[in-house]
Amino acid sequence: MDDTKRYERLLNRYRDGDISRRTFLTALGAAGVVAGVTGGPMGMLAKNARAATPEQVRFDGWGGVVSEAFEKYAFAPYTQKTGIKVISGTFGGADEYIARVKAGQPGEFNLAHLSGVFDYARYHGLELTSELNEANIPNLKNVIPTLIDPLRKISGGTLSAVPYDYGTTGIAYNRKYISDDEAKAKGAKLMVDEAYKGKIGGWGEWKTRIWYGALQSDQDPNNIKDIDAVWDMIRSHRDLALKYWSSGAELMSLLAEEEIYVTEGWSGRIKALQDQGHDIGYLDPAGGLGWQECLFVLRGSPMAACEELLNFMLEPEVAIAVAEGQSYPPALDPNKVDLGKIIPTLPAFDPKGTLASLSFFDPAYWNENEADWSKTFSRVQRGY
Repeated sequence: MDDTKRYERLLNRYRDGDISRRTFLTALGAAGVVAGVTGGPMGMLAKNARAATPEQVRFDGWGGVVSEAFEKYAFAPYTQKTGIKVISGTFGGADEYIARVKAGQPGEFNLAHLSGVFDYARYHGLELTSELNEANIPNLKNVIPTLIDPLRKISGGTLSAVPYDYGTTGIAYNRKYISDDEAKAKGAKLMVDEAYKGKIGGWGEWKTRIWYGALQSDQDPNNIKDIDAVWDMIRSHRDLALKYWSSGAELMSLLAEEEIYVTEGWSGRIKALQDQGHDIGYLDPAGGLGWQECLFVLRGSPMAACEELLNFMLEPEVAIAVAEGQSYPPALDPNKVDLGKIIPTLPAFDPKGTLASLSFFDPAYWNENEADWSKTFSRVQRGY
């Protein structure tokens, strides 16, 4: 009976995430050999323990250079270390992914690379949040507090995700046709300049279109007073644009092939283009959009394995390698971690670790207006 209780305590510690999978199975095996137990309670507990230990977890992200960086610098080393395989999926946008999750079975989706506070609030509202055991994620202490605090506020002090990187959605332009001085002078209004009709692009995502429509109508995107003026700007942009792009890969292709000369774009994807030798300028205009991305654990996921993966991905060496691979600064605090020589050169990097210069979506404001604005944008996108 004493042995059985000891095994039960060991199993509970593993299930609670107090010890790793490898430590648990090693201890369980050693204890079984010492006790000479091959059946009975010990056999049942060992069977249950292995049943509770996942052989794989699923991770969904944005694809392209971002997913390539995750797979090379995080997932492959994690699998080698733990034996747990990471099944990597991709999505083109947050709305697409949340529709998959809502249509899926509990536990089918585990972790996702989501866009910051807005999506975190949406998932919490749909009761899809989990509760991380932060004791199993000691590397969380190295994350910029400014990125963590908004998540805690939404989920009542606990966390269902860890911040992982940040960046901006600024103005990207081909310097062969648009000078740096012109881009700085026109800012967000460069994308509604009739001189570039047919050579303008834009992300076909309602939040970004409304944010830039607000800037183009000289309004605060988090406190819009005249939404009709915003829709007018979105229509102007729509009529001047060659097309809306739907993924980072498409964004890069349109700029690289000179199908478009100007668009808003994600800072890391533009840096990747620049590194490939394309003369693409990048500007964060006044009121430009900053964002953070988090690694979100969905309710019903194998928590111990997910927490182990999160902690592994927050190891400075891993997080820095991923950041350099995807060209987005990591969420690690530069006051606590030496980020090397490359990270400080990435667009949007804040050497102070405060992110005070960036503007972010106000999640309460945007969630409150989501139903109306997303529906209206769908109609505007179709030509109304």
